[in-house]
Parts: sequence; C-alpha cells; structure tokens
Amino acid sequence: MMKVCIYGAGAIGAWMGVRLARAGCQLSVVARGATLQALQQHGLRCREGGTEYAVPVLTSTNPAELGVQDLVVLAVKAPALAEVARHIQPLLGPSTVVLTAMNGVPWWFFHGFGDQFAGTPLKAIDPKGGIAAAIPAAHVIGGVVHASCSLAEPGCAQHHFGNRLIVGEPSGQKTGRVQQLVQLLSQAGFETELSAQIQKDIWYKLWGNMTVNPISALTGATTDKILGDKLVRDFISKVMIEAKEIGARIGIPIFQQPEDRHAVTMKLGAFKTSMLQDVEAGRPVEIDALVTVVQELGALTGVPTPYTDVLLGLARLQARTRGLL
Repeated sequence: MMKVCIYGAGAIGAWMGVRLARAGCQLSVVARGATLQALQQHGLRCREGGTEYAVPVLTSTNPAELGVQDLVVLAVKAPALAEVARHIQPLLGPSTVVLTAMNGVPWWFFHGFGDQFAGTPLKAIDPKGGIAAAIPAAHVIGGVVHASCSLAEPGCAQHHFGNRLIVGEPSGQKTGRVQQLVQLLSQAGFETELSAQIQKDIWYKLWGNMTVNPISALTGATTDKILGDKLVRDFISKVMIEAKEIGARIGIPIFQQPEDRHAVTMKLGAFKTSMLQDVEAGRPVEIDALVTVVQELGALTGVPTPYTDVLLGLARLQARTRGLL
C-alpha cells in the first residue's frame, strides 16, 4: 500500500486525496485549525456527481508525526510554499516523490530545462532559495491540473468539472517512477497524461490564467463577463502576446493566438477563478507565481512587458490594500 500525504487539503488537494484513498493508498494530510478538526471528525471528503465521498485519514499539524511518504502531493497555493518548506523534511525519504499540483511557475522550472537559462533561480518564487533547498528538484515530478473545484467547507471539496492531470519529470525523461505515478493516478480515476516536457504544459496553462485570474480578483467578475467585455478582452490579449514571446525565447513556443484560447475559456461558461475565490475568502493570492514571475522572465529574456506591468501593478495594489499579499 502506497503511503501518500496531501500537503494542502484545499479544493484540489481534497479532491485528489479522496480519489487516491479510494484507490487503496494509505492517506495522510498535513492540516491545522478548522480543517484539522473537520478531518478528525469526518475524514477527508469530496462531493462529486451528486455523491459525497468520505475517506479516513491520518492527520496532524506536525509532518514528523506522519513520517516518510512514498508520495507527497503538494497542493498548496504558492504563497504558502515558504512555510511548507520549513516543515516538509520529515515527509521526505530518499525515494519520496513530490508531485506539485499547483498553479503558476514553480521554483524548479529551469531544472534540466531552458537551454541557456537552465538552472536559473526565480526570485519571484523563491527569493532566498529556501524552497529549493528544502524540496530539491530531484524529488519533484511536475503536475498540471485541469479541473475546477471549490471548497464547500473545511476538509470537503466540491468538484465542478474537469478530470485531467498532466505529469512529467522536470528533465522530460520517461522514468520508471513517473510511469508508476501515471498508473496510480489513472487507477484513482484521473485522466492522466505523461508529458514529454512538463514546463510546456505549465506555461500553456499559465498563458490563460495569468490574466483572467487577477482580473477576476480585481473586478469580482466571472470569466464569461471578463471575456465578454471587448476592452478587457483586448487588454488580456496584449498581455498574452508578451507572454507568448517570452515563451518562445525559453523554448516554449505557443502556436495559438490569444483569441483561440479565449474561445476555449468561453466554452467553460460562467465560473469563478481560484483567485477570485481566494479574495472572497480573505486568503493570500497567487500573484507572484502567475504574474510577477512573468515580469521577471521578461527581464531575463529581454522581452518588454508594459501590459504585464500594468496588470501586476493593479493586482498587487489590490492585494496589499486587502492584506492578501
């Protein structure tokens, strides 16, 4: 039985954890506060397709009480990473895999990737290098989640739509451990794809949500209203063109145009982005992993980012004003 720990039992973490437990994994969760109490009383829960599933879990605020794991699913928001790095060590053995199921550009982005930029640390994500030191890239398998979930209540996720997970080694190699992970996730009911270069999948997802997420947080609007406003839509397209040029210079060409991506998003209908949900709940927002890092990559690659700068300035000002940064 594989020992799996969910670090970050929010909407995505709870959804993935319930699926993995039902597939036979021995599940534990690092939690605190209301989430810890809910897990102790009710187990980890997920509402999906009109049914609520609940699974028993071993839970603690102290990772040392949970011990070394085979797999750690890191499903926290980017602002929490520095705190996670200070406590995660007891979960990691020599062979532990850390699956990053997170939005935005990760700290290990240029590990084994990026040609002349390979090995470049990203200050927007890990300014003091503490995350990279605590969670070495050798443990990491990257993940991209294409699903919409919300937190119905502490310890209980509500799954809305989407069931796709993309995973891959930072190096792009088809290792035994990543193939085993694909098999496990598939057995747990996820539509799982093995990526030949996970950084490309991360960047492609970022290309869409680096704009809609902060704009939804600023305006309170759902995605259909954001993309239905021509002025806002045109502004988003200009930001995306800057990011597209940055991607081309780091080896991630995007062959679509912004309008192609807008059409895909519009088909999903009216929904609240994860960043808007965070603002409404008073939680810290992921501006650095979604927008600040793009500005940093623009400077690194020599791509001017005037529209990205405007978006970052407005989103950062709102977050600071609300105490969410």
